[in-house]
Amino acid sequence: MTYLLQVDFKMNGPFGDEMAEAFTDLAKSINEEDGFMWKVWTENPETNEAGGIYMFETKETAEKYLNMHSKRLAGFGVTDLNAKIFAINSKLTAINKGPIN
Repeated sequence: MTYLLQVDFKMNGPFGDEMAEAFTDLAKSINEEDGFMWKVWTENPETNEAGGIYMFETKETAEKYLNMHSKRLAGFGVTDLNAKIFAINSKLTAINKGPIN
């Protein structure tokens, strides 16, 4: 069973192309995490929020990543983190063309 990790937090930027440029190396490093499948980066400059939706192979790898990522964000001064892990219902998700394998 695959697991989705939802993370969001307050951030004062950068957003858009500046965010993409600033976090390209970070994005590449995420690909190397155990059990990582994919990530959708999220941002809302109007509310100063950012985060992501991640897919992991197991609950354990999602939890491991969340623990590491929480510490990394704390190093950047982000301490008010909203994070949730959900199991994926693959049968229903496939009906709605969800990007899972």
